[in-house]
Amino acid sequence: MGTKRSAVAAFALGALIALPAQAQDKPKELVVGIATFLSGPASVFGVPGRNAADLFIEELNAKGGILGVPVKPVYVDEGAGTNQLISEYRRVVQDQGAQVMFGAISSGSCNALAPVAEDLKVVNVMWDCGTQTIFEEGKWKYSVRTQGHAGAEMMATLLYLMKVKPDFKTIAVVNQDYAWGRESWALFQAGLKALKPDVRIVAELFPKFGAPDFSTEITRLSALRPDVVLSTSWGGDLDTFVQQAAARGLLKQSTFVLPLAESSMERLGAVMPEGVIVGGRGDHYFLHPKHKNSAEMQNFVKKYREKTNVYPIYPTFHMNQAVTGLTKAYEKASAANGGKWPTKEQVIAAFEGLEFKSLTGTITIRSDHQGLEDQLLGTTKRVPEYPFAVYDKMALYPGKLVTTPVGEKSLEWFAKIKPDLVNDKSIETFEYSK
Repeated sequence: MGTKRSAVAAFALGALIALPAQAQDKPKELVVGIATFLSGPASVFGVPGRNAADLFIEELNAKGGILGVPVKPVYVDEGAGTNQLISEYRRVVQDQGAQVMFGAISSGSCNALAPVAEDLKVVNVMWDCGTQTIFEEGKWKYSVRTQGHAGAEMMATLLYLMKVKPDFKTIAVVNQDYAWGRESWALFQAGLKALKPDVRIVAELFPKFGAPDFSTEITRLSALRPDVVLSTSWGGDLDTFVQQAAARGLLKQSTFVLPLAESSMERLGAVMPEGVIVGGRGDHYFLHPKHKNSAEMQNFVKKYREKTNVYPIYPTFHMNQAVTGLTKAYEKASAANGGKWPTKEQVIAAFEGLEFKSLTGTITIRSDHQGLEDQLLGTTKRVPEYPFAVYDKMALYPGKLVTTPVGEKSLEWFAKIKPDLVNDKSIETFEYSK
């Protein structure tokens, strides 16, 4: 009897030991849930992300997928609201077997989804959101960001403004009233006080996210006449604000600084005048001065235009980084696992220290799971080649230069920056050329 029990126990123990190996067997497909805005004013930003994902995943699968496994995207509409987003996120993981989730665009969404990913133990690639607090105020084992955060974007924007318009005396801000709008302004303001403590902030305006009318803010700015107007708004909100401000002549009255305007330039067309400071949340730009003529860039622009009839904007580049980064992390994890299909934990571990090429440079994932990417700023110019404004007087800021060091808080780091950063020798400059 004792021998029988020992044999059964040994068999059970063997089965338990075998479970992890079975879990690492190659699946028939790798389900990747992708949260993006498919409805609402932010869909002008989110739908391009989905279109890019379709293109990149189709190309990836044509080459055999990830480690020979085809990738199956499942889309979740971020525009449905936070509660519905969380519910759908869980459903895609629990009911559809997603091993990886891309979430999301909104900083508020990323803050909400990070703890859900921990609970579900699912690889969560923050493919676009900008909030710097994610990895500065929390440690998330299963989340990683394959692009820069608000700190890098705001630092580069501040340095560019200080370089091209150092004599401004007054500034106003018009930002969306949620995490991104509040946090990006807090960072910019902290750096501004460090570099230009005598500047006067004449208005801090935070219209509701998705607001259809900015007449109150525009009337106020028209009366105040600040030297500089900063807005880190994006998507449909930014389009509406610029259209209404232009109609009132406000864009010619002050120097506008729009760090996310790259995504709106084609849609705004002739409305966007010359002389506006613009950026694209990283170095993402189809006319990137160093990469616009590369075979990869030209192939992407051609295919994207054939699919959508418009030029790619920065969420499409962020999607490229998420897909590429995930692929490289799986390959690295598999190589470290003797060529076997890696576990989710091994994939997340592989992201740390990972370097991979994007369409516009090289991305490095730090030990805190934060991505480093360069930042490209420019000033709008009208040219005959395009029916919309393009970048001129460009400056390319290395990711390491403008990103808060590991272990530091962005607000504290911004508050102690020095003026010599404005003219750092690592910053490259370019003029527009065909």
